[in-house]
Amino acid sequence: MNMAPQLRDIAAGIKIAMSYPETKNLPLIVGESDPEGCAACGMATNPQNAYRNGTMYSSYTAATFARKYQLADEYNGNLVGAVSWSFEFENQPWFYGFRDLATNGVDKPVLNVFRMFGMMKGKRVQVKSNRMYDLKLVLDSSIRKDPEIGALASSDKRTAAVMIWNYHDEDKQGQDEFIKVNISSIPARKIKLTQYRIDDRHSNSYEVWKKIGSPQNPTPVQITELEKAGQLQAIGKTQKIKTEAGTATMNISLPRQGVALLKFDW
Repeated sequence: MNMAPQLRDIAAGIKIAMSYPETKNLPLIVGESDPEGCAACGMATNPQNAYRNGTMYSSYTAATFARKYQLADEYNGNLVGAVSWSFEFENQPWFYGFRDLATNGVDKPVLNVFRMFGMMKGKRVQVKSNRMYDLKLVLDSSIRKDPEIGALASSDKRTAAVMIWNYHDEDKQGQDEFIKVNISSIPARKIKLTQYRIDDRHSNSYEVWKKIGSPQNPTPVQITELEKAGQLQAIGKTQKIKTEAGTATMNISLPRQGVALLKFDW
């Protein structure tokens, strides 16, 4: 994978819009925001498109959509949205590598990233990570060295959320990353934490499909199992956490190409 070309194209579009008085104040929407161009090319003709079935696509989406906010900040663009140019392919093989959010009605991991984004309410707030690549470096060469531990955060009156991803351009196995998360300026002494996860074991119908033998004619029982696996899953039970001077600290582990959403309520 290589997110640099996609993000450079978006940066160029924002700069063009900002260069004309007629367009610089208009709301900007990225109408086709995807890693590459051929949505209808499956794995039979394009084997590399297998990434669309699993967690590389979901972690890539988390990392790139977050960068669009950074680009809007960098160039003062009025970016209000971006759209994944995904399709519905009916009567096609299961997990065929098309650019779709679901296969035969079963949700794929990438759809769960958008479900996470939908749970982030209010305004975007500052987030820092000592393992998040600088925007300029990503625009130059994407994520090529160590895996990135990046984050995006939001806050509303009685809730906050932090999305965290463990992404690398190479889709290969790696050790889980142990991440310390510090949240500040919490206006409550006690908060509730629910953690949602997309990885090889959670919110991942593709891994379940492979585990049951990659059937092209799954039984009704198997389809029900796949539908359940395709939903966004929480890890464990909701936790109650005490804050100290408006600050809370927690530790999580995140597999390579995994995405976590920490949702706080008070």
